Amino acid sequence: MPEVQLHGIRVSYDDQGQGEPVLLFMPGWCGSRRVFDELARRCAQWRRALALDWRGHGRSERTTDDFGFGDLVDDALAVIEASRAQEVVPVAMAHAGWVAIELRRRLGVRILKLVLLDWIVLDPPPPFLGALRSLQDPAQWQQTRDQLFSMWLHGLDIPALTYYVREDMGSYPFEMWARAGREISDAYAKAGSPLQALANLDTPVPVLHLYAQPEDPEYLAAQQSFGAAHPWFQVSKLEARSHFPMYEVPGEMAMVIERSVAA
Repeated sequence: MPEVQLHGIRVSYDDQGQGEPVLLFMPGWCGSRRVFDELARRCAQWRRALALDWRGHGRSERTTDDFGFGDLVDDALAVIEASRAQEVVPVAMAHAGWVAIELRRRLGVRILKLVLLDWIVLDPPPPFLGALRSLQDPAQWQQTRDQLFSMWLHGLDIPALTYYVREDMGSYPFEMWARAGREISDAYAKAGSPLQALANLDTPVPVLHLYAQPEDPEYLAAQQSFGAAHPWFQVSKLEARSHFPMYEVPGEMAMVIERSVAA
């Protein structure tokens, strides 16, 4: 299992497959790269696939120091450098998308495309912002986290997903969930929305947003409208029931990602 040392912190990652551009799978806050096990394996049939654990997550080193999105960007840059990948396509789960956008700013044309998975790419709804605030409250965080877990798993009988949410994501303490709430809130406050942040890049980058939920047709229509005005943005809705479609349709996701990267 490869790893890289960054300011004394060990960052662990998987490396499989061959060929560029290289996919860099980045999980969201309070979750490990386990979420990508099957998807990355399938994508590695066609090209090299890296999947990292952020500092303090998964098999990377725990740290008592505070950290934020800027540090996650450093983690990703360190993995890219250690792997000697030249051309990279970040595949970002949810709010790791903010890291993907910053990688494009830092590395320019070496970041050929962005693949965003199940992200709130429009203006965040007030209940979501309220949940982010509650995650930062020692008296409310656990109830809020458990409500998120129940929402993500409602009506689903997918053992691997249940394990990931309740055991993997459920293993992180208040400090990590509070950090996630703070950093995600700050990112939306500064940028407005991911689509605004993407539109404000000096040079546009091709983007694919791949998601399954919510079912709301207006959410899809708004993204399609944005794509019509900004041809570098594409959205594809998957036929899956969860916010973690890689546990339901990994083969379809792998093919859609490969078609996008190879185009």
